[in-house]
Amino acid sequence: MKILPKHYESLLGVRETELAIKTVKDTFERTFADVMSLERISAPMFVESGSGVNDDLNGVERPVRFDVRGKERQVEVVHSLAKWKRMALKKYGYLPGEGIYTDMNAIRRDEELDNLHSIYVDQWDWERVITGELRNLDYLKSTVYDIVLAIKKTEIQICTAFDGIDPIVSEDVFFITSEELRQRFPRLTPKQREAAVCREHRTVFIMKIGAPLADGMPHDGRAPDYDDWELNGDLIVYYPVLDCPVELSSMGIRVNERSLMAQLELSGHTERMDLPYHRALLSGELPLTVGGGIGQSRLCMVLLHKAHIGEVQASVWDEATLRWCAENGIALL
Repeated sequence: MKILPKHYESLLGVRETELAIKTVKDTFERTFADVMSLERISAPMFVESGSGVNDDLNGVERPVRFDVRGKERQVEVVHSLAKWKRMALKKYGYLPGEGIYTDMNAIRRDEELDNLHSIYVDQWDWERVITGELRNLDYLKSTVYDIVLAIKKTEIQICTAFDGIDPIVSEDVFFITSEELRQRFPRLTPKQREAAVCREHRTVFIMKIGAPLADGMPHDGRAPDYDDWELNGDLIVYYPVLDCPVELSSMGIRVNERSLMAQLELSGHTERMDLPYHRALLSGELPLTVGGGIGQSRLCMVLLHKAHIGEVQASVWDEATLRWCAENGIALL
């Protein structure tokens, strides 16, 4: 579903938009790395099929696969780097309190296109080593506050650098579990609940996503083998330009051996225990971590007050989207 704001006109021309995109990305990356004490590393765009390293998202999205000369296995474009980062932390010898971030570029060919969704995904993927004592909600919440701080510092810089752009992101984070949200709005769908709570509280972190709620349905899909469903969540902000919630980050404390086993059993995916990544985790070879992704284009869209994600990223669009944007003065890159 596409949303057209009344009397929409971009605050910035195309060339000024490109400059602003670079300003957002440079400022946030620098600020985020400083606030979170993270080091930038290089990361792959594709991994071997069948290794268990790729993120399978909701379990139905098809990765883009292709063969490589000299390799028996095909490779596939990543959906995210959730599992790869944890392996990298071990490989590179990072210690508790240390972490990494990287640019992640992905293709999600089954994405439904609208104002917020594209088949091209760009995000800052990050991961930090923690100790067992930090596997709790208080630590998760403190990490959320750090991310929001980096977003606000970036927004202040953008508002200073570009005339006509005013701050819209609230620093006050409202925390709520997915079950508490369901109980609060029992007659609404999960997406409608997100909209309702965001209109009320503006910046919201919805916790504990993945497991079935009391009504038997999960709030949203989550792969069973990276986030601990009791220690994860989505950071969502109210976006007045479209009068809707916008998810800026999905993140969480990662599974340990116990929660991995429980979630694989609950989701009916115990066959994954035989995959290399899962064997390494179950044998205690991988560090305990917290991590997530922060959408680059999503953040640019919100901070620059754009109506469509295609105004801040170059992607491929269906004919209906191209026609709709042209008719309504939305300049796609």
